[in-house]
Amino acid sequence: MTSWLPFDLLDHLWQSTLFAAGAWLAARMLSANGARVRYWLWFAASMKFLIPLSWLVSIGERFAWRTAPAATPAAVSFVIDQVLTPVTTTAATAPVASIGSPTPVMPWLLLAAWGAGVIFVLSSWWKQWLPIRRALGDAHAVDVADTYHGRDLIVLASPSMVEPGVFGIRQPVLLIPEGMRERLAPAQLRALIAHEHCHVRHRDNLTAAMHMAVEALFWFYPVVWWIERRLIDERERACDEYVLRSGNSPRDYAEGILEVCRLAKQHPPAFVAGVTGSDLKQRIQSILRREIGRPLGVLRAAALCAFCAVAGLGPIVAGAVNTSAQQPDQPVGITEATFDVATIKRNVSGVETWALNPRPTGQFEAINARMSDLVIAAHLLQDDQVAGMPSWATSTRYDIVAKLDPEIAAASQPPGLPPTWSLALRALLKERVQLAFHREIAQRPVYALMLARSDGKLGPRIRPAEFECDALKDRAVAAARVGGPSPYPPTTATRIACGVRPSRGRILQGGNSLNEFRAILSRVVGRPVLDKTGLKGKWDLLLTYTPDALLRAGEPLPADSPDLFTALKEQLGLKLEATTGPVEMFVIDRIERPSEN
Repeated sequence: MTSWLPFDLLDHLWQSTLFAAGAWLAARMLSANGARVRYWLWFAASMKFLIPLSWLVSIGERFAWRTAPAATPAAVSFVIDQVLTPVTTTAATAPVASIGSPTPVMPWLLLAAWGAGVIFVLSSWWKQWLPIRRALGDAHAVDVADTYHGRDLIVLASPSMVEPGVFGIRQPVLLIPEGMRERLAPAQLRALIAHEHCHVRHRDNLTAAMHMAVEALFWFYPVVWWIERRLIDERERACDEYVLRSGNSPRDYAEGILEVCRLAKQHPPAFVAGVTGSDLKQRIQSILRREIGRPLGVLRAAALCAFCAVAGLGPIVAGAVNTSAQQPDQPVGITEATFDVATIKRNVSGVETWALNPRPTGQFEAINARMSDLVIAAHLLQDDQVAGMPSWATSTRYDIVAKLDPEIAAASQPPGLPPTWSLALRALLKERVQLAFHREIAQRPVYALMLARSDGKLGPRIRPAEFECDALKDRAVAAARVGGPSPYPPTTATRIACGVRPSRGRILQGGNSLNEFRAILSRVVGRPVLDKTGLKGKWDLLLTYTPDALLRAGEPLPADSPDLFTALKEQLGLKLEATTGPVEMFVIDRIERPSEN
């Protein structure tokens, strides 16, 4: 799937085309009714090209109503066991997945082609306007109010004009050829002026100009030009009906049109509301048969109103309903939490492994963790997002045993809020080590986690989550209250029900989104990893690879343990691409050694 394709544009085009198909179907159903109704249907189809459906949906999202509270999904409980490679070593030696690709040329070529098309369309219309502009310059006023029923209509005559037409939007005027009154019978001229008066009354030049804006922007799309023909047909037919309803003779009117066509050399531009547009033969036949559209009637009017409501208000209502469904009655959530009791002791075991164990019952343990690890875990950061950390905070290790109120620990947090244990850990660090910080935005090297295959097929070691972790946590909380057994299936070497278990050269995940996996990868490669896969939901996965330290030592790679970048492609169907992007930095202003207790 090529990244330069304008998918949003394609999506907008098919939606607008579907709307135009609906307008065509409605116009067919109303073929026996007035042409002005069909004209407004086609005009609505034109305007749809200027209004993306997403805009209407976003309007509806602003007016989302609240519904009855729904059951809030519980946060996923997980255990993290990590063996950390020092950040300085990993960052210095992490291999680059691919060389940054050059700036893509295709989008710029498409943009240049589109711009050239817009300029061509506008220039062609400008050439058509120039002779009309000259005709307006040498025109003089003509009084036709009394004889030809042209009251409150500005009429100008020009020697260089060959066909009558209405010009202008703000103050439209009727421009007729010099000597036209002498060439046409009074009844014929009266009918033609009535035709043009209908264009002025309905602001047809304004709507024509609005559709021309659509044609200029979407000149490459044949549907907009097809809609122009429908607009002209229905516009002229509507004015024909107006002339016949005004009491003019069909024969005089038809003969007047034919006489004008005999003198005219070509059809007027789309921005000119003339008298010779549309299919002339069909129009003359309809005029002589005195075909006038019937009133809509109650049923057809109701059906038309329903169509307009569904087309116009449907996306707005859908946006409101969708937002309400996603946020039925969002709880405020917990923004502050503290441990009821907490002890901090230094760990002198000398091992590298550390573990962070938040439990749904409120028990919390951090074993053999550096203070930098605790800061990163509490604030949900990545290793290279932290600056200003003193050396002792990245070397001295501690054990923390704490207790959080079970009701708070089991509380469900709405999306966007951190888990309660991390809030409590933040409060503990602020109290015990005087942690103070500020945030900055910096442009940093990052990796983009993407699908490796163009068809989107994933590797053999990743699949949708087997267990529903929200339900398991609810059962675990209930079991803990009565002293029952844990409902979590036992963790094996290849399966963990809920959580992420990274270790040296190995990442095992179950029931979590790719966001947790992305965070672990950030630690491994030593720079932020952005999730660009587009994969939603929860996933089970197993990734085995040879750690960077073994690669630098020159040791042979096991057959089932390639380097990280190869393992991602072969085992998960994913890849890392090097790029740059804005990264929020967590800058330490103050941190002190904790006093043990």
